[in-house]
Amino acid sequence: MSRLIAAMSGGVDSAVAAARAVDAGHDVTGVHLALSRNPRSYRSGARGCCSIEDAGDARRAADVLGIPFYVWDMSDEFADAVVDDFVAEYEAGRTPNPCLRCNEKIKFAAVLDRALALGFDGVVTGHYAQLREGASGEVEMHRAIDAGKDQSYVLGVLTQEQLAHSHFPLGDTDKPAVRAEAERRGLTVAHKPDSHDICFVADGDNAGWLRDKLGPRPGTVVDEDGEVLREHDGAYAFTIGQRRGLRLGVPADDGKPRFVLDIEPVSGTVTVGPREQLRVDALECIRPLWAGAAPDGRLEGTVQLRAHGDEHVAVVELVEATGTVQVELRDPAFGIAPGQACVIYDGTRVVGSATIARTRRLTTA
Repeated sequence: MSRLIAAMSGGVDSAVAAARAVDAGHDVTGVHLALSRNPRSYRSGARGCCSIEDAGDARRAADVLGIPFYVWDMSDEFADAVVDDFVAEYEAGRTPNPCLRCNEKIKFAAVLDRALALGFDGVVTGHYAQLREGASGEVEMHRAIDAGKDQSYVLGVLTQEQLAHSHFPLGDTDKPAVRAEAERRGLTVAHKPDSHDICFVADGDNAGWLRDKLGPRPGTVVDEDGEVLREHDGAYAFTIGQRRGLRLGVPADDGKPRFVLDIEPVSGTVTVGPREQLRVDALECIRPLWAGAAPDGRLEGTVQLRAHGDEHVAVVELVEATGTVQVELRDPAFGIAPGQACVIYDGTRVVGSATIARTRRLTTA
């Protein structure tokens, strides 16, 4: 039997994960993370994952399970590691993933560190991923059975030390079965909608939220030849690969849609052009994090470049001299932005992750 902290978000997944940990004979304590310095400034209702209603839902679930329940104030850590990082990345013209950053710095660093310091053995969460024992005794993380709910991408930042203290009871179950189980257990969150969007952007308007933080920073939208198509209030409102909301007015000469190809944060210049110019066949990645041992030589596997994106067949190589990871894509990707995470797989097993620093584009499709 282990003493476990159950990270209870107030949703159905974390509630059922905690319940399964109790059934397995573990000594479980429920914890809800208070992430906002001002609770009413974050997303409320069903669209968020850390809304003002969620603490109550988590507490009621803990009561049904008969486990102790506490709220941990992680607002300072969350603001520093996730919110400020989100702003800084967009300001630099990159596209961050705040949920992945939250897993790395809050849920499986700050929370796990505190849990271990308090004498607990690990943390259980409602993430959809599977943990298995490897051939040499290490802990391997694999994709979940439910491909539509698999969250191994946003967990790709976890190290072997963190995986050794983690429990993901839902990895072998699909979402309908989890909801049915929650209903059987009498959990009121059984049919609570899944969380979406960014919890700290209260109205879902990322560009407007960033404008409030960074202020107006006028620039121009130009085509590939440098012709100015319009002015804008801030390059942070654009992302590589964006098609909608460009408000260009004048159509392209060929009548085809245009996409954001490049963002230059210093001058505020946003370049747009045809989709084929978004084609990427190689990546240079930095700050690698390995779920186990780093690859020894060239790894032929797959990579995933977005939380709900496709897998791409790739050859991955760690360059020891620079600490960078070079990725050659055997099938091209489109609209990949610096700042996004590249998660590396060997079959269903997560090898590790790294942050995309540069991409190489082909001039023709």
